[in-house]
Amino acid sequence: MLSESSAAVVTATLPVVRAHADQITGRFYARMFAAHPELLDLFNRGNQATGRQQSALAASVVAYAGHLTGTDGAAWTAILDRIAHKHASLGITPGQYPLVGRHLLAAVGEVLGAAVTPEVAAAWDEVYWLMACELVARESRLYTTAGVAGDGTGWRDWRVVGVTPEATDTVSFTLAPADGGPVPGFVPGQYVSVAVGLDGGLGRQIRQYSLSGSPDADHWRITVKRVRGTGGAPDGLVSTTLHERVRPGDTIRLSPPFGEVSAVPGTGPLLLVSAGIGLTPAMSALQHLAATAPDRPVVLAHADRDAAAHAHRAELVDLHSRLPGLRLRLWYETPTAAGDALPPAAEVARGRIDPELIPLSPDAHVHLCGPLPFMNQVRGGLLRRGVPVERIAYEVFGPGMLPGAS
Repeated sequence: MLSESSAAVVTATLPVVRAHADQITGRFYARMFAAHPELLDLFNRGNQATGRQQSALAASVVAYAGHLTGTDGAAWTAILDRIAHKHASLGITPGQYPLVGRHLLAAVGEVLGAAVTPEVAAAWDEVYWLMACELVARESRLYTTAGVAGDGTGWRDWRVVGVTPEATDTVSFTLAPADGGPVPGFVPGQYVSVAVGLDGGLGRQIRQYSLSGSPDADHWRITVKRVRGTGGAPDGLVSTTLHERVRPGDTIRLSPPFGEVSAVPGTGPLLLVSAGIGLTPAMSALQHLAATAPDRPVVLAHADRDAAAHAHRAELVDLHSRLPGLRLRLWYETPTAAGDALPPAAEVARGRIDPELIPLSPDAHVHLCGPLPFMNQVRGGLLRRGVPVERIAYEVFGPGMLPGAS
């Protein structure tokens, strides 16, 4: 809890900090990278270029301050868990928090100027360190559970044993431990970080990819969509490298599995709703259920640009034969071309997904994955149809915040 004096100061200054939050975090990153350019390796340069990383950090800090002062009703525990899992997957260490705090508080002073009195600086320093201590504690538990030291050394070499085209601009990589050791288990919905070296002396970059195969297999599988820059955003550095340079026999560095969201929540009927490459955790869930609970009723509602862009579409044929309770409902924005065979028994509609038409059991648990606007639309539709909020789980790709409750 904030001290009484700091709580009063933060409550009074929260509106102005919120109004300037993106400026503050933008200045923070500029300061920190100028002083410590090696930290660029930890951050998505594409999200830095578009401002998504800055906005996500700003929203998180403001939400935490609102949580401490009781002025923001955000589901903070879920937000904090998400940040901790992302940090653990990157190998963030406790020793990095003082550096971040120093530059973040300096950025507050530079943006807000004379408004940052010693009392204001002390109060917001207290906010930061309460947040940092909560994250360090959660991350320490995650490292212990994963069986790795929390010192950034938890990475492991994995050998690429297969590269499989899955759809337009999408391939899967089948991976085995390079040291011949055991394959760690994971929960459908979890992800791993992939670290690759970049050409031109640009260091390395790290991205998270959902594990898209069965947790019961003797290998891991990730499915990577090549990110092509649009609207001024750059091409994806890591996805492009993986697509163009990684071949069977190569070795890549992976983190242990992390991720706070299970793609097989609850028991009884399950509804998996995905869009685009957000299908990957659902594929892991279906593979897992085919091996462990084949009679569980499952609906997969998936939206994509067209059949050719639909990753793992052919795999659904086999899964449908192994999961008698699986129902497939697909939405494609453009018509299916001749020769694009669809999975048997799939119900296909043209256009964008309509939450009102998603098959829904009254007692279903739901898992969502896809772009934030898509998840907000579907989540809002399911809430209006009576699904309790606690039965809707969702995975956010990238630095965005959690979907709203609309």
